[in-house]
Amino acid sequence: MVQIREIAESDAANFLALCQQLDRETQFMLLEPDERVITPTEQQTYLAAILATDYHTIFVAENDGRLVGYLEAEGGVYRRNRHCAHIVIGILQTFAGQGIGVRLFAELEVWAHRQKIHRLELTVMAHNERAIRLYQKVGFEIEGTKRHSLYVNDAYVDEFYMVKLLP
Repeated sequence: MVQIREIAESDAANFLALCQQLDRETQFMLLEPDERVITPTEQQTYLAAILATDYHTIFVAENDGRLVGYLEAEGGVYRRNRHCAHIVIGILQTFAGQGIGVRLFAELEVWAHRQKIHRLELTVMAHNERAIRLYQKVGFEIEGTKRHSLYVNDAYVDEFYMVKLLP
């Protein structure tokens, strides 16, 4: 049974391992497999900083003590953008299609309401149809296209800006 919960500092090594595995198994994440050079100690320091703020959080999906997915939300730090949060999500391929993403977004919305966040935003590679379907399922809409935003496998890739406005 997959549990959804907020990350803890003690998850640092497992969270780093999850991110590194995602970097290896999919080209839809931002980093390539050799680019994540953070140590478990640095990861723990980063998590401590996140947990000390009201505008930044990470939710993890855990299965039998192993992290299998996450959703990170970073809100604006200034008065003019404090109502916005940028989202990054990753789920291991073997756990995709099991409703974990929907559950992570549900937890995100509870957190966002507590933080008085009105706008959730993310970017997604335009050819990542599975992710786009998930985001649309949970209420995101395509707001625009960021042309040639990334360079993947010797080719430029467009990204969609997607947004969900909360009541």
